[in-house]
Amino acid sequence: MDTLREFNTVNDYNLFNNNETKHPLISVVDLSKADPRSGSRMYFGFYTVFLKDVICGDLVYGRATYDYQDGTLVFIGPGQVAGVNSNGETYQPKGYALIFHPDLLHGSDLGRHMATDYTFFNYQSNEALHLSERERTIVLDCFAKIDYELEHGIDKHSKKLILSTLELFLNYCDRFYDRQFITRENVHQGILARFENLLNDYFASEELQISGMPTVGYCAEKLFLSPNYFGDLIKKETGRTAQDYIQSKLINAAKESLSDGSKTVSQIAYALGFKYPQHFARLFKKHVGATPMEFRAANDGNIGLN
Repeated sequence: MDTLREFNTVNDYNLFNNNETKHPLISVVDLSKADPRSGSRMYFGFYTVFLKDVICGDLVYGRATYDYQDGTLVFIGPGQVAGVNSNGETYQPKGYALIFHPDLLHGSDLGRHMATDYTFFNYQSNEALHLSERERTIVLDCFAKIDYELEHGIDKHSKKLILSTLELFLNYCDRFYDRQFITRENVHQGILARFENLLNDYFASEELQISGMPTVGYCAEKLFLSPNYFGDLIKKETGRTAQDYIQSKLINAAKESLSDGSKTVSQIAYALGFKYPQHFARLFKKHVGATPMEFRAANDGNIGLN
């Protein structure tokens, strides 16, 4: 597992797996053609999607093992390192990998919204996509359509058809992740409860005054999730972004302090981790529709600002 293999081009990975390179920027790799090998870490300079038919060792990202089983899709973005830990034993890879270089997307609609629409390429451990048999059939159909175009040979239609099929595949994956967020609701409810407890403990400690409002990245790390997966989960479960959820907790704490009346607005701002009271006032007005002073005055007068 200590060996690091680098794959910077589609051809590099095709050669490693005994597959023909039909297009320099995209390939559907049949992993069963590869020679038996032992586990290693791998650097990918392109987008990679694994569909494994069987478990061949433990798929590893960083120091964590993927939540991984038969019929699971794993997404790896360019510049990431993943690998297989086979405990020193030789294994025969099986399944498929769809790989495509970022250069394929240049100038396309897909390229323009790749980073924002398909955040699952930045998910990490325990965040793989578990497919039903029907979903697996759809994935393999998309792979087959892409491979058909690659077999057909490059002509004036090739890029448009390949990109449209690739986008169709990614849109299906987005839908399948939505389904997974729902079917794993019990797991996710546990995460939401842990997130709420994490925020409660953070706001009750001195950490808020010392370090300021917790970031989405901080919360994700404490919950052992990638920031992207965590953010998508919170958005799908609550309808709000994780940052908005955190800010709402802070605003509620601010309202309590303002209603108490024992501290000035500046003292409240500093206690909530703001270096400058005007930044606190700006955020408060954005969420509440009134400045802290206006809220306090209305509260004192029982006008009922929320």
